[in-house]
Amino acid sequence: MPVARTHCVGLVGVTGRLVEVEADVGPGIAGTHFIGLLDTAISEARGRVRSALINSRFAWPDARVTVSLFPATLPKRGSIFDFAKVKLWQTWYMDYSPSPRDYVLYLRKSKGRAGIARQRRDSTTHCDRIGGRIVAEFVDADRTAFSKVGAGPSPRDDYQAMLEYLRADSRPLPVGVLAWHADRLHRDPSESETFITVCAAGRHPVETARSGSYDLTTPTGRKRFRNDVVDAAYEVDHMIERIEAAKTEAAREGRWLGGRRPFGYEPDGVTIRPSEAALLQQAAEDFLAGRSLNSIAKEWSTRGITTSTGTTWSMMQLRRVLLRPRNAGIMEHRGEEVGRAEWPAVLDEPTWRAVCALLNDPARKTTPGPARRWLGSGIYECGVCGEAGQRDEHGRAITMIAATSGMGGKGDRSSVPAYRCRLDRHAHPIRNAEHLDKYVSMVAIEWLSQPGVAATFTGRGDDGVARARAVEREALRTRETEAAEMFAAGELTRTQLAAMNAKWAARRAELDQADAAVARVSALTPFRDGDAARVWEGLDLDQRRAVIREIMRVVVLPSKGRGRPKGWTPEYGKEWGYFDPSSIRIEHQEGAAPVPSPTDE
Repeated sequence: MPVARTHCVGLVGVTGRLVEVEADVGPGIAGTHFIGLLDTAISEARGRVRSALINSRFAWPDARVTVSLFPATLPKRGSIFDFAKVKLWQTWYMDYSPSPRDYVLYLRKSKGRAGIARQRRDSTTHCDRIGGRIVAEFVDADRTAFSKVGAGPSPRDDYQAMLEYLRADSRPLPVGVLAWHADRLHRDPSESETFITVCAAGRHPVETARSGSYDLTTPTGRKRFRNDVVDAAYEVDHMIERIEAAKTEAAREGRWLGGRRPFGYEPDGVTIRPSEAALLQQAAEDFLAGRSLNSIAKEWSTRGITTSTGTTWSMMQLRRVLLRPRNAGIMEHRGEEVGRAEWPAVLDEPTWRAVCALLNDPARKTTPGPARRWLGSGIYECGVCGEAGQRDEHGRAITMIAATSGMGGKGDRSSVPAYRCRLDRHAHPIRNAEHLDKYVSMVAIEWLSQPGVAATFTGRGDDGVARARAVEREALRTRETEAAEMFAAGELTRTQLAAMNAKWAARRAELDQADAAVARVSALTPFRDGDAARVWEGLDLDQRRAVIREIMRVVVLPSKGRGRPKGWTPEYGKEWGYFDPSSIRIEHQEGAAPVPSPTDE
């Protein structure tokens, strides 16, 4: 039945005829339809009438609107009926429009909060124009609504809270959803289906200040909303495509891709900042000399040295910075080296690759854990396990670890720190940790005090072919690029390309290991020109451990018997207790002279 009726006069020649205008708003595909023997001018009136009403702050329904001009036998011509149609709609709006609807306002900004205020202002103005009232606001700042193909929905806490609010709504007139644009609500077609389901089930209308209104209870409303979400997703997807293409081009040319200031460089990403570059060079040298990243990071924090963003250093932050290819002047794109960069290097390439090889060594413990307290924990080997041929998961000898569980037995010996085997802490050798570390330190100092010993070891650090390895790496990169181009042109099969890449990757790993092997021996550099005892005292625990690894192999053997060792004296016992040097086998590393014992006569 009609929801509104008005009258106007139509002309037939010079005679006026009364025309009755009726309007009906009902279910169906949204649109406006005029009937009643109309000419083209009247049929095109829908745009003029709708614009007049909207500009007069009247809402236009997202439904099927039928306007009938009676009598149907009377021809109607011209635009003289437009005013009657506008008046008709105003009458319907005043007499039949529902009471003001409540809305929840959703605001979102992908980066920061700039723009949130504008969205709120425009959305509030639109809500006032349609006669609504905002009863709740949900804001997701620094949150994207876009998801890459194959990835899950991006987390949006306030958006999820809004969905729960809609699900719990029990108003006689369901609450509506208000946003600045449909793309503020969604840029992911798959995620939008949940929103459509919730709004359709609860009959929640959707109003936006820029993209119109959506009645998600109707097929047309859902189609329009889905189309706008797909358009919003395409907008971001295509923007990412353009940005990635620009980054790839810049990477091939070795240009900086922008972003936050890299530590060691000025804000332009190209000019070296000398003070920070010197820190990176020293950190790389110290790390290769045996210092832990944790101790270096703590020292920097103590000295007030901060990251490029002003935060204090952590072990993981320092690790990420040392692993950067840009340190060696190498351009990286999507995790792969693509050639030389436009900025100068702060580390020579062999040093950087040695750092990377050591940091990425799977046999190296990478979790920070507690600070080290003992010289040989994880270094000294268990002689029983060695005789049995037992190895750990990395193929290395089973080592001893220092523990505060003590030596066992009676008295206060239970509180004496001791070295125990990792595999069997009871049946295998147990040694007093303080005595054993002291003994090994004495052996190391005496050996390093011999003329020319440190120079012999550090001399191995320069094999004369570091430049050749760098040139070979550049050749490998060139071959990989050429192979990719040949594959794209159909000159190589996928199997052939994979075989070639595997071969080159293996060779690159060999070059990395060669650089690492050369650089690691720098642990003995301080001993070349200084007194061994004085230098040893000036080293921290990490550096001492590196020296021990470099020059000797310490194997803890089973004791030959209980009680006092052979040749024990009361004076010896005051300093060493029952420690027996003969149950400790110290072997020189490959290429070194035999390690002397302080007890040798």
